[in-house]
Amino acid sequence: MNKAVQAVLGLGLLCFGASHALAATDISKLPRVTQTLVAPPAVPKHDQVAKGGPKVVQVRMETIEKEIEVAPGAKVWALTFDGTVPGPLIVIHEGDYLELTLANPKESTLAHNVDFHSATGALGGAGLTLVQPGEEVVLRWKAVKPGVFVYHCAPGGTMIPFHVISGMSGAIMVLPRDGLKDNKGKSYTYDKAYYIGEQDFYLPQDDKGNFKTYPVPAAGMADMLDVATGLIPTHVVFNGAAGAITGDNALSAKVGEKVLFIHSQANRPSYPHLIGGHADLYWVGGSFSDTPLTSQETWFVPAGAAVAAAYEFKQPGLYVYLSHNLIEAVLMGAALHMNVEGEWNDDLMTQVTAPASFDASAANDH
Repeated sequence: MNKAVQAVLGLGLLCFGASHALAATDISKLPRVTQTLVAPPAVPKHDQVAKGGPKVVQVRMETIEKEIEVAPGAKVWALTFDGTVPGPLIVIHEGDYLELTLANPKESTLAHNVDFHSATGALGGAGLTLVQPGEEVVLRWKAVKPGVFVYHCAPGGTMIPFHVISGMSGAIMVLPRDGLKDNKGKSYTYDKAYYIGEQDFYLPQDDKGNFKTYPVPAAGMADMLDVATGLIPTHVVFNGAAGAITGDNALSAKVGEKVLFIHSQANRPSYPHLIGGHADLYWVGGSFSDTPLTSQETWFVPAGAAVAAAYEFKQPGLYVYLSHNLIEAVLMGAALHMNVEGEWNDDLMTQVTAPASFDASAANDH
């Protein structure tokens, strides 16, 4: 055998031996808790500061294939985690172990798995979680990096983009054990948290401009990928559909409340902006290990990432949270509404002189 090859193999064996020499945590001695997942934009109940030492956090998700309406007249076979686009937010603490049971119902037509951008090794878990219809798998991994991260389905080859642009992604928040810190290193506590998953869809149309429908997900795969190669989405929406977080489903807060926004985009960059507000704190790239930026008017979400931004509301009224690619926000659906209750502060804003046509009742209703 070539001496250089022997040296590399020897190094590999030494590294292999060294890795197995590391003391493994006795999982059986750790406390176990079950986290109940909820549909976005809600987030599961959680402690902002960890209580006690590391835990095994047990989570169960199902891969559900369902037809949804993205906008009037536009339907798609959504490939989902737990039946929602995006999949539910998971919240754990640095040092905890996430133990996921991933179940693929027998009614499914496709194999699914999950790649956690927050996990270490085995393609983020994708290499160990592939489940055929009627199967389930259990994966456990340790959270070693604090922050917010994307997870998504990644079955291999062209199935990866097909599953992701069909809605199969979500996010996980790994909080520092002692909670979040502001730009001065002081503890920061939020009153509410919301999860917004931005989704780009590429829906095929017929020669009359009508959106096509298909009997099963795979039937539309070739057409959808053909549209997607043009890199121009037909829809860009928050939480699965245009207008999904408006009207009765609008977010809510009160003046003086600190709200944490978690925003993910598994496939394209995004530019969230809160009209009439700012990001008091913005954790670049979603990293809680780094000092957050302050007073950001628009914050950046890289493709395949999640970020966190926090704001304390100063004024009541209707707020619009949108992608500040305004074409995507206004014409494609990437916007949501938020109703904030409280007393108006004239010192921050007041209309000094109104035009004759001004309708005060409608001023804050658009």
